[in-house]
Amino acid sequence: MSLNGNEPFVSIITPVYNGEKFLRECIESVLVQEYKNWEYVLINNCSTDSSLQIMEEYAENDSRIRIHNNEEFLPQMQNLNHAFRQISPDSKYCKVVHDDDWMFPECIARMVELAEKYPTAGIVGSYYLDDTIVRPEGLRYPSHLIPGKKLGRDYFLNGHTIFGAPSNLLIRSDQILSREEVYDPDDIHSDHGACLDILKKHDFGFVHQVLTFSRRHPDSHTNKVANVYGTYTVGKIKNLMAHGSYYIGTEAAGQLIASYMDQYYRKFVRRSVYRFSKDIYDYHIREIRKMGIDVNYLKIMKNLFFALINVKLVFSYVGKKLS
Repeated sequence: MSLNGNEPFVSIITPVYNGEKFLRECIESVLVQEYKNWEYVLINNCSTDSSLQIMEEYAENDSRIRIHNNEEFLPQMQNLNHAFRQISPDSKYCKVVHDDDWMFPECIARMVELAEKYPTAGIVGSYYLDDTIVRPEGLRYPSHLIPGKKLGRDYFLNGHTIFGAPSNLLIRSDQILSREEVYDPDDIHSDHGACLDILKKHDFGFVHQVLTFSRRHPDSHTNKVANVYGTYTVGKIKNLMAHGSYYIGTEAAGQLIASYMDQYYRKFVRRSVYRFSKDIYDYHIREIRKMGIDVNYLKIMKNLFFALINVKLVFSYVGKKLS
């Protein structure tokens, strides 16, 4: 590492709710960082398991670790915004590590080194291990910096998902501290929206190295909510509505929203039928209304008709096989 003792102060935050299963691994990945000038804030979101005891054990042995106990339980995105408000005003960079993820020892050192080299970078990412798969697409090697406006255009027009997972990003603290809310509390995929907002005035830095690990497990938010309810398209539409005009122009953004909405009706109606779930259907109707879009019941009926035909064909096929 080339910072030679003149290390900028980094605030690391981990929101914790009943994370006892993987929490020790997460905390210890912070403790073994090559980079040493940091504080570590563990936000206990009213855990009912042994998470608090685990946090207290580590805090007793390292003065850089402090615990913040929420007075009441907060939903995921509200809790993340609350966690961001706990970082030190003296920090130059902020690093999120979720309680079921962890960092490789070189992570913060490499990210800070790149951020210091490119002061226009508001966010720094890297490759990360998504369970057993290396993501994201990354930048073309050996490029380490991409203009924010270009990355936003690529995100919307080419599906360039370089942001990766929240645990994979280093963000300049002034971009955190200057915002009352970093994430949209009503959008569980607003981590991408936050990146798009920051990149309106900053660039994106990238380290060509696997620096973090994101865990896939049955109790993860991805498996329990996103994959069951099919929430990703909601996030895409919200990002287009909030940031599309800036990055690709109002007309192009409107066209993409219309295209996404056609796909969206088909996907959520089929998901509701195939999973026999009124909850999924009701969730998406609420989301459409919250976005200020009129619900198109004609499209719903059309997609419902075809979904029911497919279900009938499947049952007919299974019945013939069993007879």
